[in-house]
Amino acid sequence: MFSAALYREFRATLRLAGPVVAAQLAHISMSFVDTVMVGRLGPEALAGVALGHTVFFFFAIMGMGMVRAVGPMVSQAVGAEAPAAAGRSVRQGLWLAGGLGAVVLLILSTIEPVLRWTGQEPATIDGATAYLDAIRWGILPFLGFAALRSFVEGLSRPLPVTIIAFVGVGVNIAANEVLMFGYWGLPALGLAGTGWASTIVFSVLFGLLALFVHRTAPFADYEVFTCLREPDAAYLRELVWVGAPMGASRGVESSLFMVTTVMMGTLGTTALAAHQVALQCAAFAFMVPLGIGMAGTVRVGQAAGAQDEAGARRAGGMAMGLATLFMAGTATLFWTLPRPIVGLYLDLSDPGNTEVIALAVQLLGVAAVFQLFDGLQVAAHGALQGLKDTRVPMGIAVGTYWGIGLVTGYLWGVRGGGSPEALWWGLVTGLAAASVLLLARFHRQVGRAVRKEAVPTDANGAAPPASAVEVPADGETRSG
Repeated sequence: MFSAALYREFRATLRLAGPVVAAQLAHISMSFVDTVMVGRLGPEALAGVALGHTVFFFFAIMGMGMVRAVGPMVSQAVGAEAPAAAGRSVRQGLWLAGGLGAVVLLILSTIEPVLRWTGQEPATIDGATAYLDAIRWGILPFLGFAALRSFVEGLSRPLPVTIIAFVGVGVNIAANEVLMFGYWGLPALGLAGTGWASTIVFSVLFGLLALFVHRTAPFADYEVFTCLREPDAAYLRELVWVGAPMGASRGVESSLFMVTTVMMGTLGTTALAAHQVALQCAAFAFMVPLGIGMAGTVRVGQAAGAQDEAGARRAGGMAMGLATLFMAGTATLFWTLPRPIVGLYLDLSDPGNTEVIALAVQLLGVAAVFQLFDGLQVAAHGALQGLKDTRVPMGIAVGTYWGIGLVTGYLWGVRGGGSPEALWWGLVTGLAAASVLLLARFHRQVGRAVRKEAVPTDANGAAPPASAVEVPADGETRSG
């Protein structure tokens, strides 16, 4: 039975998590739409977009992690009542986005030989290349949007981003339908069409948010676009200094799924297509515990700053409990309704999809177990961030994701007879190890961290309310 303190924590966590979860679900919905619509083209197309999508978002998410250094810099400037510095941080963040975008564009333009070297089937490579040739042009607006989003959320005003993200879902559906299948005299572009649709969506998202920032108070007061200046080397160095660890952190997990996808591709088109369906299902569900974990960061940080060890433990436990409870629900769905779920992506009545459907159903069974540990580890990671404990958790992530998850998956799934299910079980072992170690780390560190922390209090000795503390904006999609 809930105590009054637990009930207050429950409400505060949900209140903080709600807007973040909504924005994340809108973004992952675009990947869901892509997968569903590409599924109409058949298993080979689905395998091609799985590879191309994973490669693109590996580089995009690493770049986004660096660009999102704008958020803490803006927050610090606003807290110091230095609006000019906040505006300068955003402008330099846009320059950084442009530079990183140019580098990623060059990499994606020359990556085809690397993909062929990985041993994928030729049809898969052809599909991935067609997709990448189109979506690569979207990297610049993608990173520009990330910079502006960090600015807006750094001012603790996430609602515009949420609304614009849902507009993007509608644009994505329409653009995919027109460009993939051909309407109004336009040719049917297939996989290239979904790549161009994503580029259009990224451009629309950036354009709408840029217009909003330029013309709407209080964002317009920072003169982001009216005082554009040349790149400032000192500011860019600071952005890179702050952003590089953030990009590396995002890259560790993204690389896990990218390498897994590449290994899955060596097992055949059917395996890769089924993997894409299962991964999309897991990624969609992941957005909720991700938002809960981000809320947990804030709640644990508040309690730690107030030197309230019991409150910090309660906040971290609430975040981990809610995340695990939600993932237990999705795991139950994966166990009990796998075929209807797969049917959202593939036509169950099409004989050409029979093998992919059967394998995807099997992978969802493994994904059900995967979900439980995934929810716990992301919430535990968020709780540790609230304690400002990031270096050791980063080492835990590298050791468990790569040292256990990928190695085990490779030995069981690739070297051990070519089993897609075994490859996924390798991922489960890595996530299980991560969740146990991160949970233990939180319970070990919470007392130490609380004794070192303090936050400003009011005349009554109260810590700032939840509504006055921003939700960290570092969570996007994975590879999906």
